[in-house]
Amino acid sequence: MATIITMPRLSDTMTEGTVATWLKKVGDKISEGDILAEIETDKATMEFESFNEGTLLYIGIPEGETAAVDSLLAIIGDEGEDVSDLIAGKTADVAPVKEEGKATPDAIKEETKPTTTALPEGVIVITMPRLSDTMTEGTVATWLKKVGDTVAEGDILAEIETDKATMEFESFNEGSLLYIGIEEGNSAPVDSLLAIIGPAGTDISGIAENHKTGGAPQAAPVAEKEIEKEVASTEKTSEPVTQEPLAQEASTDGQRILASPLAKKIASDKGIQLTQVKGSGENGRIVKSDIENFTPQTAAPAQTNVAAAPAKTETAAAPKVFVPAGEIFTEEIKNSQMRKIIAKRLAESLFTAPHYNLVIEVAMDEAMQSRVIINSVPDTKVSFNDMVIKACAMALKKHPKVNSQWREDSILINHHVNIGVAVAVEDGLVVPVLRFTDAMSLSQIGGSVRDLAGRAKNKKLLPTEMEGSTFTVSNLGMFGITEFNSIINQPNSAILSVGAIVEKPVVKNGQIVVGNTMMLSLACDHRTIDGATGAQFLQTLKQFIENPVTMLA
Repeated sequence: MATIITMPRLSDTMTEGTVATWLKKVGDKISEGDILAEIETDKATMEFESFNEGTLLYIGIPEGETAAVDSLLAIIGDEGEDVSDLIAGKTADVAPVKEEGKATPDAIKEETKPTTTALPEGVIVITMPRLSDTMTEGTVATWLKKVGDTVAEGDILAEIETDKATMEFESFNEGSLLYIGIEEGNSAPVDSLLAIIGPAGTDISGIAENHKTGGAPQAAPVAEKEIEKEVASTEKTSEPVTQEPLAQEASTDGQRILASPLAKKIASDKGIQLTQVKGSGENGRIVKSDIENFTPQTAAPAQTNVAAAPAKTETAAAPKVFVPAGEIFTEEIKNSQMRKIIAKRLAESLFTAPHYNLVIEVAMDEAMQSRVIINSVPDTKVSFNDMVIKACAMALKKHPKVNSQWREDSILINHHVNIGVAVAVEDGLVVPVLRFTDAMSLSQIGGSVRDLAGRAKNKKLLPTEMEGSTFTVSNLGMFGITEFNSIINQPNSAILSVGAIVEKPVVKNGQIVVGNTMMLSLACDHRTIDGATGAQFLQTLKQFIENPVTMLA
């Protein structure tokens, strides 16, 4: 008798899981204890073993796709057993059954969808991977393989730009690259069709069309006819970035010029005529590198646009008016995936969390003297930012309400302290996390921050190193900024903005003397942190920073 297997709850906080890899395929014999699949949870990728034996009759969640806990994962039973009723039963909550034993058309569609994607032997469908916990779509920065190339297990297929970094994506399969679903420079949602790998010469017609993606997959550039269809569809689309002048599409003899959409976009931005570019791609197709390496030749005056001639005649007849020499010049930069996510998440934070800011001035004379002494120890280097991070960790332990998260039905108080440190990178901003910061010494904090910041700028951070922060510190003091306000890095409830140390006159013991001060600004979510709570936190923080020896107690 067939047994339904659902998406398991593999951690206490897991609400959905992603099938990273299927280790068995439909038709395989299953023994009790066999590993069916590797499932990615909110915390780790874990092996999922079978507690049943029989034949794997049905797979409900393809590799790379995500589903809620208790969703239909697979069905195991006797070889040849009819499981259509079981499949229909699991989709009844989506499409109700109108008659006993007879599903509605929608339910039948849901039931038959997995069967229409049956793959030829050895063919593997690869989808856009989820490379970070916040990733919803990815951009193919570079394809390192092209259609027809032989792919070995472990080969790097492409570089994929996520909301946090550009990461290499390696193949876990081997065969020939039969199809590319997302061209270089294009973005697509997670689980969209990325590529198809299988034995060379395998007929994959219909697989792309039947595969469930976030949008219609692009045609694979496997033949000249398909390339021409792609270019023709680009002409018809209403998207601004793919509209190209007709002069870019056809040569003087009326033949169509084959060029990738990204190449056409770059050529249009640079004002390059595609008729002047020699393509290095398949069938003479112009690709991105051809445009980037193109050197314009001196053009004859007769080749200018004929439509401009009447305008010159009219201008000559007009009264002479002094026009300053100059040129209107603008540059359009395509938003990176990181920039899109920064815009989305900061806008969500600003417009959903009621922000307010508390500002306090901190005397830094004692901290400056203490830092000189600490850094006199061999192989020790501590920055003022490291001292602020350590003080924040200790203050958060005394004021845990600041170390909290808002939920619709409750407030989550974190009694562990994971401080995120904002790091500026070329494409935007990332926030690597120091886990259990309160248990770290000043020198450990300094070493960890330097390591994480260095790898962040080289795009070598792992997604797990940017997850789980409970509080964030942002420092612009090194740029001479004396005071600023930050936007809360949700789900945190607060973020501390650190300014530059300023030498100025201050009053000490009734006397005006030269002192060094620093401004701190705490942005709080009023849903979780009341004004008095935030103020008390800043007072404690001030005491730790102004008296560094107390942080060693």
